[in-house]
Amino acid sequence: MQVILFQLFLVLYMSTVLGNLLLIAAVRTDHRLHHSMYFFLSNLSFLDICYTSIIVPKMLVNIAISSKNISFAGCLLQVYFYLFMGETECILLAFMAFDRYIAICTPLHYNVIMNTVSCVRMICISWVIGCIISSIDIYFIYQLRFCGPVTIDHFFCETPSLLQLACNDISSNNIVGIVGGSILLIIPVCLILFSYVQIFLVLVKVRIHSGRYKAFSTCISHLVVVTIFYGTAMFMYIRPKHLATEDADKLVAVFYTVITPTLNPVIYSLRNKDVQRAMRRLVGPTACNPNR
Repeated sequence: MQVILFQLFLVLYMSTVLGNLLLIAAVRTDHRLHHSMYFFLSNLSFLDICYTSIIVPKMLVNIAISSKNISFAGCLLQVYFYLFMGETECILLAFMAFDRYIAICTPLHYNVIMNTVSCVRMICISWVIGCIISSIDIYFIYQLRFCGPVTIDHFFCETPSLLQLACNDISSNNIVGIVGGSILLIIPVCLILFSYVQIFLVLVKVRIHSGRYKAFSTCISHLVVVTIFYGTAMFMYIRPKHLATEDADKLVAVFYTVITPTLNPVIYSLRNKDVQRAMRRLVGPTACNPNR
């Protein structure tokens, strides 16, 4: 079973890194993709590479060898960067929804509102908020004393599993988790839902079928990514405690740490002809010409 799991997660990890790197390279090299939507998409791909690289390589090592240890400092670093990347992605997905809202609901003002400076600011805001909230989380975790069992019943140092090993009161950590979860999950989800309600109301009135299909295609891709990412994160972090089970936690964690970063470039490229064209051109002229 360990051999099968090692091969499976290795293939998924390599697919994640290669798929997202290909998407980033396609956006960088094709001038037709040099606007805000693809700028956000390339940043999402970079986040996915970092996010999964924090967890999966160590998990592969643990599967391959009998000693499955991690130092306390290494565990805290894994928690910090895992929270940092995940929380940054929460904010970034909300900004991507706002970008689609401006593009479809107020297209005449799109180039003015979503200019290069605005996009860079949104990216910086995402990273800064992720850094601040993850730093607060790790500060409260660092204040705990871990004097009990030293075995984490998980495949990486996830916050809920780590808090179960604390000897002192974790009520302050729970409060920080609830506040952080509200800021990073509930508020962005509400903003995304508002944006897409307005988008679909506008698209229903559009009479040009080709324009409506292209807009729907782009929005559906983003909605699929949002549903998978936020759905699994909400199940893990803001659900009632009586619904928590160790096996379910591990299964859900595999989904948002391994599978989702692999699916993101596939979801966005399958429904986007511009991205497909850029990727084929990046691979080589043979891939672009089916007769060769």
